[in-house]
Amino acid sequence: MKERIITGIIAAAVYVSFCLLGGYAYQGLILAMALIGYYEFVTMTKAAPFGAPAVIGYISVAYMLFPWTLMNLTPPLSVDHSIWILMLLLLSITVISKNNLDIKQMALLFIGAFYIGTGFAYIAYTRQAPDGHGLYWTFVLLASIWASDIGAYFTGKALGKRKLWPSISPNKTIEGAIGGICWAIVVAIVFSLMSPTLFPLWIAVLIGVAASIVGQMGDLIQSAYKRIYGIKDSGKILPGHGGILDRCDSWLMVFPFVHILMLMPY
Repeated sequence: MKERIITGIIAAAVYVSFCLLGGYAYQGLILAMALIGYYEFVTMTKAAPFGAPAVIGYISVAYMLFPWTLMNLTPPLSVDHSIWILMLLLLSITVISKNNLDIKQMALLFIGAFYIGTGFAYIAYTRQAPDGHGLYWTFVLLASIWASDIGAYFTGKALGKRKLWPSISPNKTIEGAIGGICWAIVVAIVFSLMSPTLFPLWIAVLIGVAASIVGQMGDLIQSAYKRIYGIKDSGKILPGHGGILDRCDSWLMVFPFVHILMLMPY
């Protein structure tokens, strides 16, 4: 527990510092986190971490996180076009290798690059919000996610009786999940009350609900595929916490989701 607390404090301090700096510093941190996260995904699936398919995945993730906007550049390919090319290259490897690297492996690497690349890209994009309040919106989403995690944990400990999904995550309860939603809504409302003209109350409630439900699903998704591979943590870079994917599983789902539903008021 002591190791977990110390690591958590240091990691939070580093992340918040870079978030406050913004710009290239924050973009660089998010890019590094994305590449480490993809490395964790590749090694978890038992693929060669620096084989040709994985390298193509790293390049794709880096492309999605390249600071095009900060450099006032237009990407040569749109995101959907780059994802299509990624798919073409990975599927072509099955032919070139004469199925020594089969389609199941390529499909997993494709999903990993898409899941991790787009998730972290939306995290970076939020900090660069076009309304100039990127720091505020980043903290709104992170605080809602963290409130959901903490609320679910303590509510589950105090009131939890009915298991939420025991075959995937045996410690989570329905009561804890509901508590997480309530805590996330409260925190989002607090941000709304701090800036009512910027962040209407009804949007705060929707973001709190979305951050908690989708965040908890992201956590369950991570638990599901780790269970398939028989591992406890995706990596070891954060002692006591596991890997980047273990810490950012909720973020990777919540940040894209709130933008897709156009819940961010900018």
